[in-house]
Amino acid sequence: MRFRNSISIGRIFGIPIGLDFTWFLVFVWLTWILARSYYPVEFHNWPTMQYWIVGAITAIMLFVSVLLHELGHSVIAMRYKIKVRRITLFIFGGVAEISGEPPKASAEFWIAIAGPLVSFTLAVIFYFLEQTATGFAPLWAILKYLAFINFILAVFNLIPGFPLDGGRVFRAIVWGITHNFRRSTYIAATVGRFFGFFFIFIGVLRIFSGDLGDGIWIAFIGWFLESAATSQLRQQELHELLDGHKVSDIRYGNYQVVPSDTTLQNLVDHHILGSGRRSFLVQNGDHFLGLLTFHRVREVPREKWGTTHITEIMIPKDQLRTVKSNLPLWDALLEMDRDGVNQLPVLDNDKIVGVISREDIITYLRTLKDLG
Repeated sequence: MRFRNSISIGRIFGIPIGLDFTWFLVFVWLTWILARSYYPVEFHNWPTMQYWIVGAITAIMLFVSVLLHELGHSVIAMRYKIKVRRITLFIFGGVAEISGEPPKASAEFWIAIAGPLVSFTLAVIFYFLEQTATGFAPLWAILKYLAFINFILAVFNLIPGFPLDGGRVFRAIVWGITHNFRRSTYIAATVGRFFGFFFIFIGVLRIFSGDLGDGIWIAFIGWFLESAATSQLRQQELHELLDGHKVSDIRYGNYQVVPSDTTLQNLVDHHILGSGRRSFLVQNGDHFLGLLTFHRVREVPREKWGTTHITEIMIPKDQLRTVKSNLPLWDALLEMDRDGVNQLPVLDNDKIVGVISREDIITYLRTLKDLG
């Protein structure tokens, strides 16, 4: 899952943390629910402003709990040498974007179970802190809610519906029994779709029974789960389509080299506009220096194109990820996904022979699908 409209708020353990724009919507909504509905019912005769302040603090602490939940997944993933690109908080809570699949069933199990274990631990901590704060009602109220909501968060995530944590635990168990990652993914994603439709059904029932707000929210969660599970099934189908095919099966030799003293304006006028290319190999004579992508060109203000040389914004050779021509296509696609790039230079006998792009693979996939 990618979040393009997010705000960076820092790093923890080297992992970028971001807030998706939808987070602000749910933060306001949750604060409003707590300040206008939950706390006035549970705690009477507070000043109106106190309800709003306690509601806002509770909403912030809830998302801190979600962040710790996702960090639980991330720390265990890093112990298995799996890169974590970022953690993003959004309307449904949070997601840790972990690059690639776990290497074995046990790794999948521990990475998946880590989040709910963190939430259970937080529930216990907040519960015991709650017992010490009975003399101060606002703090006691916040701790009581956080103990309850972290427990619910842990239980909800353990529902065996992929891609919830429980679905991934379920997949790990099936994987360990069958020793077949693909089959376990199909089974877990299918179960995930079932739970998605189940939540949609419950939501619709709640709507028709008069509980419009909760009904819409439950149905929305169901739709999200069903969509995510379906996306996982499609990804698995793509994996099977590419199975047995290598990078060398794609015609990637048609690439363009540009000299290192080229300005961005010259590149745009004579190369990008003329050919529509989106990536270029940068060389100084016969010496390969790096790769320049269209995305990096777009990041430079247009008024600076005439004075900016391509070597200033290219990806240097020593930072560049490359693939070999005999690498499976699916692995090449995963390499792009891990590094968040759309092109990778191709090596054959330690020499660059071309550039393969995400569009090349998608076109190849479309052809494979059309041919059945």
